Amino acid sequence: MELTEKIMGWVRKYRFVLLVLLVGIALMLIPYGRTEETEASTAPQTPTQPDISRELSQILSQIDGAGEVSVMLTVRTGTSTVYQTDDTLTTGDSGSERKDTVIVTDENRGQTGLVQHIVYPEYRGAIIVCQGADNVQVRLSIMEAVARITGLGMDKISVLKMK
Repeated sequence: MELTEKIMGWVRKYRFVLLVLLVGIALMLIPYGRTEETEASTAPQTPTQPDISRELSQILSQIDGAGEVSVMLTVRTGTSTVYQTDDTLTTGDSGSERKDTVIVTDENRGQTGLVQHIVYPEYRGAIIVCQGADNVQVRLSIMEAVARITGLGMDKISVLKMK
């Protein structure tokens, strides 16, 4: 009897602390609400070469008078990812240098490298085949659009008539 009275007195004295503690535990048990879709959308997406050619074909076909368009891009260098590193330079007898990639751990304990930046492809040339290539204005519009998207000079872009 004496023990239960001591416990009840302690509960009455610290009832607000216990209430806050129970609410905190209840809040931690509620699911967070993140879905797999949101996790997948946060991953960096780099478009592949066929995707870029397809998108460029769709955009160029919307130019007045262009008609159906096919695009082929040649690539000098592909897409590459540069990861953040920690550099350690030790002076002394060995004079060694050490580079470690910075690793990030997500909430599911998956580990990935910390991306510093992405180097996008460098293009060598472009061939565009379209129905409206016999019109000089259409040809010029297509060449200007491709030059702005790819960074190529006009001498590296060929616009040809589709049969």
